[in-house]
Amino acid sequence: MEEAVCRVRAAVRNSAAEMVALQRILTAVPALAPENGGQGEAEKCAVLEGWLRKNGFSDIERHDAPDSRVDCGVRPNLVVTVPGASGGGAFWIMAHLDVVPPGDMSLWSESPWTVVEKDGRLYGRGVEDNQQGLVSAVFAALALARCGIKPARTVKLLFIADEEVGSTYGIGWLLKNRSLFSADDLILIPDGGDSRGETIEIAEKNLLWLRVHVRGRQSHGSRPDQGRNACLAASALSLKLHEMEGVFSRRDALFEPDRSTFEPTMRLANVGGINIIPGEDTFCMDCRILPCYTLESVLEEARRRCKEVEAQYGVSVDFEAPQAVQSPATSADAPVVRKLASALLKTRGISARTIGIGGGTVGAELRKHGLSAAVWSTLDERAHSPDEYCVVENMVADAETIAVMMMEE
Repeated sequence: MEEAVCRVRAAVRNSAAEMVALQRILTAVPALAPENGGQGEAEKCAVLEGWLRKNGFSDIERHDAPDSRVDCGVRPNLVVTVPGASGGGAFWIMAHLDVVPPGDMSLWSESPWTVVEKDGRLYGRGVEDNQQGLVSAVFAALALARCGIKPARTVKLLFIADEEVGSTYGIGWLLKNRSLFSADDLILIPDGGDSRGETIEIAEKNLLWLRVHVRGRQSHGSRPDQGRNACLAASALSLKLHEMEGVFSRRDALFEPDRSTFEPTMRLANVGGINIIPGEDTFCMDCRILPCYTLESVLEEARRRCKEVEAQYGVSVDFEAPQAVQSPATSADAPVVRKLASALLKTRGISARTIGIGGGTVGAELRKHGLSAAVWSTLDERAHSPDEYCVVENMVADAETIAVMMMEE
């Protein structure tokens, strides 16, 4: 076994230039959601599928989610199967095809759609988020194939759509419309981590976005007595909602910060002049809540505080929740966590630790369906930034770790 592991790791190392080349190919094909002015992932998926077939992967299937907003009418999800030696659960490695827009082009040193290699880094939109994980997974499986070694479990490489804008046409659609997963599957998502590769994300805070609309009565700025100031009431309410930290006050060292947070964020324009008392005001809240609390308990407390402001300021308040996601944690002792920790110790001498995060990943969707998922990668967290980059050595080292995971039962 040790000799086989050495051969596979060497095969990964010898593929570094090919990994960079695949990054160049993928980056040149922007995959932007319709919400971001793009045509989705179809072209990028076709390019990737062509590359996979050319390099010996033959068991490939598409699961297309209908989406009339894009010209081709679908958002593709691609599954690549590599048969394993045992008949147990599959080992899934999941990466996403879509990327975010480049933003202000003047902040980029070069074109975001052309990979620039410099000082051991690859620069370009998507090279870290999530092409690094995608490429590492592909070349881990390819290294086993080139060494003539079957993975212990059947390997499933899953490349999904729509991760950046809610997963409606990606993992969300697959979980509703396909029966791909079983309870004894291992699921690894190489789409988050730290620069040493030592943290394994097993839990997420519950996510709640609120858009709060306050209605009062407009009046002249000199006659607030004739109006009901929606801006004043909205400001008071945003503070009251922020202060819910004192109600949902437990601490959990798994997360950073270790508490629930309730933050006012975006505020919509209300009136067109400084001398107008606004009759309507809309603001938004981003709430990240420890999983020991239910979203319903938070919403109930929010409603109570809205009623207090209505009574105090003579306004009416309603709100909606553009996002409301809650999920259980993956056990720190789950097989996928133990397997990853073992591979990290073997390949890199790293003693991994488990963490929770405040951000959202597709792991939450899987955990809601009773599936254990671990999120891990080695990266500098340059996602969504200008001059996004991937460290080549991290990409290669992650591929080695994933390859060892594929080999061990």
